[in-house]
Amino acid sequence: MTELHLWLRHEVRPTERRTPLVPSDARRLVDSGVTLTVEEAPQRIFPVSEYEAVGARVVPAGSWVSAPAGAVVLGLKELPDDPAELSHRHVFFGHAYKRQPGAEALLRRFAAGGGALLDLEYLVDDHGRRLAAFGYWAGYLGAALAVLQHRGRLAAPLAPTAKDDLDAILRPLPGDEEFTALVIGALGRSGRGARVALRAAGIDPACWDLDETRDLDRPALLAHDVLVNCVLATTPVPPFLREADLGDPARRLRTLCDVTCDVGSPLNVLPVYDRTTEWTEPVRRLHKEPPLDLIAIDNLPSLLPRESSADFSAQLLPLLLEFGTGGAWGRCLDRFRDASRELGVLDVAQEEARDV
Repeated sequence: MTELHLWLRHEVRPTERRTPLVPSDARRLVDSGVTLTVEEAPQRIFPVSEYEAVGARVVPAGSWVSAPAGAVVLGLKELPDDPAELSHRHVFFGHAYKRQPGAEALLRRFAAGGGALLDLEYLVDDHGRRLAAFGYWAGYLGAALAVLQHRGRLAAPLAPTAKDDLDAILRPLPGDEEFTALVIGALGRSGRGARVALRAAGIDPACWDLDETRDLDRPALLAHDVLVNCVLATTPVPPFLREADLGDPARRLRTLCDVTCDVGSPLNVLPVYDRTTEWTEPVRRLHKEPPLDLIAIDNLPSLLPRESSADFSAQLLPLLLEFGTGGAWGRCLDRFRDASRELGVLDVAQEEARDV
């Protein structure tokens, strides 16, 4: 491995309590010779003192903007709006390759500063399978919130918790009415998590994946009480739910949780809403009669920050230990170049100047 200076940044979103690197795995990196700098982050589930104890250097939040040129800045969610030019290599979920709102502006910042986005969503193996993901916990929490909402027990604002506590409130109570649930994308990471949560709630869900969505039975979809969407589309497909379906008097569907949250993207399989929901107001009424409630929170795993961070960090650690120009990181860089070129924000000279 080439000498690596990894810079773990503070997350600007107040509700983001996760981290892509937990202290025990940070120790492994430091012991292997990685230089590790960690920004102070009061909301991070692991206190900065635990990183300092394993050999990391601690710096103020937001100081990555003046980090050494060769440092690799590691985070999870969106960057602040400044600086306008991004000169470092950044590792995080950029949400910029499916023409989402703000995608072009983000990639232009990298083009202007000479930096590069190594998007964690596109850190994949030779077959295109993701190597590090929060999907299981996203699906688990999405299904859990849908159950609580459907049973009238979802309290707002949402707050981080522990899995044992969440499991306890998921258990059915005497008098709870039975209902049907459908998980779409049931065979993936998110789908697996959703199925586990639903079964913890005493529900045996219907499970659809590629075979069932290839020739979608929309009346059958609308006949379920709860829908948890875990599909991460990579090419445009006919929508699973349409505006016309919302007013269908035969619709039994009352609670919809979109774990994927591809709102604004042409790959969105649920183009019936135009904005995500938040921890402060996790549920939005999409239709009055018959009623349909939406949950679409784009950082669900942060509600179980300790468990989801430890799981993700364990997946990411071996990839950080092998950080270099080829393999999965090389594919990440290629995807950044392709997306930037498609949007016309990166010319040939700029492409040649970048490397992992």
